[in-house]
Amino acid sequence: MDMLHVQDGQIVTAAGKPVRLRGFNIGGWLNMEDFIDGYTGAEHNLRATMARILGPQKAGFFFERLLDYFFTEDDVAYMRSLGANLLRLPFNYRHFEADARPFTYLEEGFRRLDRAVEWCARHGIYVILDLHAVPGWHNPDWHSDNAHVHILLYSQPHFQERAAALWQEIARRYAGNPAVAGYDLMNEPVTRLEYEQYRPSYYDWPALNGVFRKLAAAIRAVDREHILFLEGDEFATQFDGLDVSFDANLAVSTHNYTAPTTSRGAYPGVFGGKTWNRDALAAEFTAHSGTRLASRMRLPIFAGEFGVWYRPAPQEIEQRVRALDDQLSVFESAGAHWTIWTLKDIGAMGTLNLAPGCDYLRLIDPVLQAKHLLDDWDSPAPATPAAAQMKALADGIDSALAGLGLDARIERNRFGQFSLFGYLAQFLQVPYARLFKDLTEAQIDALLQAFAFKNCVPNRPLEEVLKKHFQA
Repeated sequence: MDMLHVQDGQIVTAAGKPVRLRGFNIGGWLNMEDFIDGYTGAEHNLRATMARILGPQKAGFFFERLLDYFFTEDDVAYMRSLGANLLRLPFNYRHFEADARPFTYLEEGFRRLDRAVEWCARHGIYVILDLHAVPGWHNPDWHSDNAHVHILLYSQPHFQERAAALWQEIARRYAGNPAVAGYDLMNEPVTRLEYEQYRPSYYDWPALNGVFRKLAAAIRAVDREHILFLEGDEFATQFDGLDVSFDANLAVSTHNYTAPTTSRGAYPGVFGGKTWNRDALAAEFTAHSGTRLASRMRLPIFAGEFGVWYRPAPQEIEQRVRALDDQLSVFESAGAHWTIWTLKDIGAMGTLNLAPGCDYLRLIDPVLQAKHLLDDWDSPAPATPAAAQMKALADGIDSALAGLGLDARIERNRFGQFSLFGYLAQFLQVPYARLFKDLTEAQIDALLQAFAFKNCVPNRPLEEVLKKHFQA
């Protein structure tokens, strides 16, 4: 493989030949996520709960086998067979460093990462290493392994130093490795949690830019070659204050989840009161502040995450992939590099799914059903009494604030996340763990083989659209 770098707004080989990168994310592996893997809550809490209920040895066995089966060379060969040439690999710092022993690195995490990079190199797939969960928490969501919605990274030098030191250790190990396309320094930063009325003026650009400069300086002390991918604030959607002037080998990384690929209904059609078709998708991408920043600064644009959310209505998959087809054609017309979220899951966004009715899904179904009780709580007609009560509580708070003459409304997404993910999802980890308590290691192993490539089922409509664009 050829070492890549940025030149004149493009990603090119050492000889200056432009390369277009297209591929997948492998969410749920070195950074576990509840809707991907089938548990609830944050990964580090789940590990502690499992160890308490199953015992450290059996819990350790559970997680080792899950990682062993979830991503293998078979998955890499599958991606390549479709035409992909890029894997964005999210990872959680806790696989490489323990909070109790900061600045001391775990070889087991690097062993898995090394093997994944070797598999990808063997099949001609570049890798972008993506720090998805950062010490001290860089955003409030489950995908940063944040159980309590605190954001400490930007205000605490200790966490910044740990993140910088970890990146330096990674860069030291991968310096000169041409299979690594670059480093995505921090997934979906969020600098502040505030009331949505104050957007977009509330982003703390000095704090975010300062952290990025520290991370970049640590990497550049040992690795001058690999591309640095920078994401904007508010989950990689806001870029107007992002500084990209401090390094010549940078790319802008945006996230582009959009209504017609993640909502219900016919496409082309009306979603959220707006008519969506290819022209609307093109206008949205052109107007995205990340796209504008990349164009203004003559930098490559990388759509690092987007995808099809089909779990609420799998029967509408043709509508979702029709919108995805248009979205990908917009990326192609713009010369964007891209990786879809995600390769594999239990049946929500993945191109590969666990087989419906497999033993693992049957076992955990009661926990999944409990988790879904409140999923639609803020819809016009909640499906369950519990969801209706949740909506009534939110509406009642807004009404009470208005009655006091306060021009303030609670932010519905955050209200639901803090209460449902912050409490309910962590609470449900106990019944999840108990499902495995009386099983032998051999039985646990058999259940987790559901994640192995040979046992997964391709989502054919999604697969066909991706294949079309991988091979464009």
